[in-house]
Amino acid sequence: MTEYEAVIGLEVHSQLLTRSKMFCSCRADYVQAQPNTRVCPVCLGMPGVLPVINRQAVEFVIMTGLALHSQIAEYTKFDRKNYPYPDLMKGYQISQYDEPICRGGYLEIEVDGQRKRIGMTRVHLEEDVAKLQHLTDPVTSDTYSLVDVNRSGIPLMEIVGEPELRSPEEARLYLVKLRAILQYLGVSTGNMEEGSFRCDANVSVRPRGSTQLLGKVEVKNMNSFRAVYRALQYEVERQVRMVKEGQRVPQETRGWVEERGETVAQRSKEYAHDYRYFPEPDLPPMVISREWVERIRERLPELPEARRERFMAHYGLPAYDAGLLTASRATADFFEATVGKAPREDEALRRRAKAASNWVLGDLTHLLHLHSIELEAAQVRPQHLAELLDLLDQGTIGTPQAKTVLEDMFATGKPPSLVVAEKGLAQISNTADIEPVVAEAIEKNQQAVQDYLKGKDAAVKFLVGQVMKATRGKANPSLVQDLIQKRLEAMRSN
Repeated sequence: MTEYEAVIGLEVHSQLLTRSKMFCSCRADYVQAQPNTRVCPVCLGMPGVLPVINRQAVEFVIMTGLALHSQIAEYTKFDRKNYPYPDLMKGYQISQYDEPICRGGYLEIEVDGQRKRIGMTRVHLEEDVAKLQHLTDPVTSDTYSLVDVNRSGIPLMEIVGEPELRSPEEARLYLVKLRAILQYLGVSTGNMEEGSFRCDANVSVRPRGSTQLLGKVEVKNMNSFRAVYRALQYEVERQVRMVKEGQRVPQETRGWVEERGETVAQRSKEYAHDYRYFPEPDLPPMVISREWVERIRERLPELPEARRERFMAHYGLPAYDAGLLTASRATADFFEATVGKAPREDEALRRRAKAASNWVLGDLTHLLHLHSIELEAAQVRPQHLAELLDLLDQGTIGTPQAKTVLEDMFATGKPPSLVVAEKGLAQISNTADIEPVVAEAIEKNQQAVQDYLKGKDAAVKFLVGQVMKATRGKANPSLVQDLIQKRLEAMRSN
């Protein structure tokens, strides 16, 4: 494998979060709708109907182009992309060919601690196609397909990257970063499982140091970051194996089969001229004024990279924490809402920020993964976590109790103070209540006492553990340790 290197370029299709479809007024919330209930003569492809451009979709593409440092065209147009397929209601797709809205630009990823810039080819706008459902008759075992037109006409943004990725891991990092940008912009959900964020990959291999590609394959049907990584890994290894065996790598489209862990041939790869592009006669060209672009630029939110740098500078977070927190807008928003309740003094703010980061990236993320839900759907809210941190700071509960409280909050949505009261988890911090337990622990564990008197300071931890066990973890561990050491030192002095 070291003799060859991969050449990977990604084409990402992202559905845009508009209220209506690309060229008609049908509602775009098709996911939960009954089949063929979000349709009209335009998206059904009926004769004589005329499309109308969705202005919001155009703005979303411009926003994305600006975030990717692209050049925004002053003149752009739509084209007809012709190919026969049952999910294409008109027999052609309205897309863009030679005059896209955005050209060029770049996206930066971090590979082995080094920044790598991946060039962008273009960002353009088109309409999504209908959805086919392939079924089998339970009686005759005959197969047939049904067409759900609800998805047809949904605004679809295509982002084409330059073939500058050199490994499946780089491709995964690229997709994660791109999805984060789209989510921060609010232009797409970025949900691969639901199909609102889809990826096709063009994969080639070549001798390391050469510029000559040994074939080109497009890989489709990858619906998760893990699937993208595995599919590219398999395809690169397959092509290298073919080359070493003296075989030619044909230009073709292959589909990823998750269950089998391999790509399979689907059809020969099309060239641009196969689609017989020509300008869309029913839509006028668009002139994008510089004033319009600048108004959109002014509305751009803080993007992941800038937010990461701010988290490090303002909250004093390590680069690792800041990177994980800002990889998702939902996580970054949750973190900041939690920290927002902290005192504004720099040191206190940084302590609270680090504590919030530890809980968000640690225990809370573990619970999310364990129950397979997204942060937005969790019952734990930022104000709950902030209150939990307050209870810890005040010594009302210790860390073990806090973990129990978080689990209950996650399951019920109750505030932490209520959970603490209901479960009786409040920490014992009264010296008068703890001293008898400390005295009993010392009395029953004379070997540990003798070890301490002989200079083995670690014996204190054992005695602390005995007191915590006796109080079922409710005693304040710092107070327990202080009381034990005072008694032991008094014994040593005598």
